[in-house]
Amino acid sequence: MGGGTVAGLLSGMAVVLVFLQSAQSVNIKYQGFQVQLDSVKKLNDLERQGVVSPRLQAQSPLPVPCYHPALPPDLQPICASREAASIFKALKTIADSHCEMCENVACTGCL
Repeated sequence: MGGGTVAGLLSGMAVVLVFLQSAQSVNIKYQGFQVQLDSVKKLNDLERQGVVSPRLQAQSPLPVPCYHPALPPDLQPICASREAASIFKALKTIADSHCEMCENVACTGCL
């Protein structure tokens, strides 16, 4: 086997490893729910968009993101929980605590 072939093979393996690392997502596990960090980061945007009328929001125990059609699928099961608002708040706190670097035990899949 020539040196060029080995170098090419190693180079290709490095590209695959980088791709696999970038494709891996960071997950947060909390209260029996497992969600992606990217989904939690979208919560603030969904809350700001406020697709629910203030009147309906006052009558419903569900947090605003639960009414948004763009709520990521992995966050939707949380809306069935009676503690949805506090779970969303806790997830946002965890996401803000350097989750990408696995400084929080609730985070998995970090680099």
